[in-house]
Amino acid sequence: MKISEILKNGGKAFPSLEIVPPLKGLTKTELIESIRPFMEFSPKYINVTCHRDEYEYRQKPDGTYSRHLVRNRISEVAVCGAIMSEFDVETVPHIICGGATAEEIECELYNLRFLGISNVMALRGDSIVGEKRFTPVRGGYRYASELVEAVKRFDDTFSVGVGGYPEKHFESPNIETDIANLKKKVDSGADYIITQMFFDNNVFYEFVGKCRAAGITVPIIPGLKPLSTANQLTMLPEAFSLDIPFELTEAMTRAGDDKEKAYRTGTEWCIMQCKDLLAHGVPVVHFYTMGRARNIVEILKECF
Repeated sequence: MKISEILKNGGKAFPSLEIVPPLKGLTKTELIESIRPFMEFSPKYINVTCHRDEYEYRQKPDGTYSRHLVRNRISEVAVCGAIMSEFDVETVPHIICGGATAEEIECELYNLRFLGISNVMALRGDSIVGEKRFTPVRGGYRYASELVEAVKRFDDTFSVGVGGYPEKHFESPNIETDIANLKKKVDSGADYIITQMFFDNNVFYEFVGKCRAAGITVPIIPGLKPLSTANQLTMLPEAFSLDIPFELTEAMTRAGDDKEKAYRTGTEWCIMQCKDLLAHGVPVVHFYTMGRARNIVEILKECF
């Protein structure tokens, strides 16, 4: 079933999950068993992230260099196929502009349609290491809105999700401009929005209000990730350009090197966030699992 149809059907709020494809060497059985703990909570779909291809240059005996593809993870298409073979759940593979031509993306869409996948998450993707600003490959797409258009042009029956940034994308000069760019993605055919993680629900509610005022009417799904270690106080803001509330920062700092206390603090904060979001009537809460089940399972038991 398409995610757009699931969201239109309404009903009881449910969790959705996002997983990262495993590193090469992990077996299909190990992947499935890492997902199994989530299934008792009846997620209706699982997002599977993708990583752009990277290359390294290796010196040859004659002193010249050769270019080699570096792909450390199993493909999102293979992961989706593995999940579908075991569980009755929709899969939502991510497709990105970064590192791919329009023709390569079209080939991937053929593969997805062949597998019976009718949902995708369309994202621009990150810049490569050492690149100050995102640069598309020759023949590729520069903006996620262009990618959404391409997916709908390929097959308008695909349900397409896009990303939203409650605290604005780090490249945007202000939240208003960022929301205007988000509306371009929706106007291009996006069916729903999943937000970047946030740790202050008021930021999400204000973001939704601004989106509605800008004419964005599609569902906006909040994305959550529990903190689990004190060093994430610096890692996450640096990686995702987000704020962590002072109260949570102080609590995690007090936990310090006490790993279990830090884990409990982050988990309880996320439970509080999730319960508040559900009380405000959100249809879905999306969880960034980062390959870890324990804290997400605890949160799902408390909230769903």
